[in-house]
Amino acid sequence: MNIDMIRAAANRLKGHARRTPLLSSPFLDELAGRRLFVKTECLQHTGSFKFRGGWSAVSALDPDTRVRGVIAFSSGNHAQGVAHAATLHGVPSVIVMPSDAPKLKIDNTRALGAEVVLYDRAIEDRDKIGTRLAKERGLTLIKPFDEPQVIAGQGTCGLEIAEQAGEQGIDKADVLVNCGGGGLTSGIALALEADAPGLRARPCEPEEFDDTTRSLATGQIVSNTRLSGSICDAIITPAPGELTFPIMARLCGPGIVVSEDEALRAMAQAFLRLKIVLEPGGAVSLAAALFHADQIDGDAVIVVATGGNVDPDMFRRALDTLPG
Repeated sequence: MNIDMIRAAANRLKGHARRTPLLSSPFLDELAGRRLFVKTECLQHTGSFKFRGGWSAVSALDPDTRVRGVIAFSSGNHAQGVAHAATLHGVPSVIVMPSDAPKLKIDNTRALGAEVVLYDRAIEDRDKIGTRLAKERGLTLIKPFDEPQVIAGQGTCGLEIAEQAGEQGIDKADVLVNCGGGGLTSGIALALEADAPGLRARPCEPEEFDDTTRSLATGQIVSNTRLSGSICDAIITPAPGELTFPIMARLCGPGIVVSEDEALRAMAQAFLRLKIVLEPGGAVSLAAALFHADQIDGDAVIVVATGGNVDPDMFRRALDTLPG
């Protein structure tokens, strides 16, 4: 896994992925106690950064392999990214999703052309299900984070951050990234190492699902004790990836852990001040910047708002945190 793969993915993504804007607000600056910039991947195709990795992986397959179709497992955002990329390439996709994933994400994945296979993540192993279906149907498995071409695709977000930070005169800052298995965090870290070495990626996670934060602190991969039960479903994974963890251990700063209430409050502030919609897992990094400022150094911070695929009821719950 290297910067050349990320640059190659960027070339394949030209004309397909959006260069998402870097937004700011004086109101958020005041709350954070420093200049705060939000990389709005919630405005990416399918509502999250996952389209980058999906397109990168599907487009990298040789035509004879790609035409047989692809399979992925995901709670929703990777599902939609792969499904959309596969459909745009004219090939079939099968997506293995937990039955407790938000209904919006399940419905959207089907609408994007995928066959959805549901499973109980508390008692069933999604890896085994995906591997079995891939073998039975001759499909290529695209893992959500521990896959080189997926990491390369997510890393293109880091190339854009480096360029946009330069445009804002930012040469040193923490880049806070919502982290599940670490595909986006490690990809961004590699891109920043090459193009903006003064910027440092830092993983952000919800309480009780902080496997990457604990892994970085101990120097070895540790797992979550639970695999479900958080509103931040988009970034809940068993443990950091075998490919992603060494990259994060070498390049990333310490993790930051936030509460679910803080994630909801960050969603509300993002809507109020930037007019963007975030899902809970997509707002964890913003919550870290707003409510854990004492864990961040420097006079600027960059937040990656990774996804906006939220059910109306959950979004109303977030807005209810606003005073008045």
